Amino acid sequence: MNEIILKATDIKKTFKEGNVITSVLNGINLDIYADEVTAIIGKSGSGKSTLLHILGTLSQADSGSVMFKQKNIEQMNAFERALFRNKNLGFVYQFHHLLGDFSALENVMMPLMIGHTSSSAAEKIAKEYLEKVGLGDRLDYRPSELSGGERQRVAIARALCNKPDIILADEPTGNLDNQNAQAVFDLFTSLVKEQHAAVVMVTHDRALAERCNRIYEITDGRIDA
Repeated sequence: MNEIILKATDIKKTFKEGNVITSVLNGINLDIYADEVTAIIGKSGSGKSTLLHILGTLSQADSGSVMFKQKNIEQMNAFERALFRNKNLGFVYQFHHLLGDFSALENVMMPLMIGHTSSSAAEKIAKEYLEKVGLGDRLDYRPSELSGGERQRVAIARALCNKPDIILADEPTGNLDNQNAQAVFDLFTSLVKEQHAAVVMVTHDRALAERCNRIYEITDGRIDA
């Protein structure tokens, strides 16, 4: 069996608006394994994205722990969390979140340069990953000049170029038609396996989830494995 790379234990999260307190996560437990694609499914508002944000250090739980290779990321300070995100995590969203004023190549280079990779090395790596996703002839295109499927391929290249240990994907194919969704999912999973990374994917698409190694379903703030 593959090693557990990320382990969440008894994660609880509430949100307060005025005098109203809403409990979203009520003691979530899950294990994420290296070299596997894990799907998290559930109804809208079930807390899927909230859980993903906690796993990705974009939000903090009210209580519980998230262990990455024996280190509790919930106890990291803001600077440590930012370093952890840049070095160990890659993010793919339903909407690509590419920067419109920059080319596909420049968008993929950015996380590398934030991590202090030299400009020349970042350009070489970014070109390599854009070629891997089939966009070697679109390096200088801006997002507005690319199709929806092409924009998502750029986002995948950007997420993978730092060779992160874990990819967190929030509805990565949710904005695509079925044909493009299947093609992007196939490309995404093949590249991830090539890098021996773990994937945590939030999706409404049960058929897509069934193609993953594991499925966790959130119901009433808890997980049914």
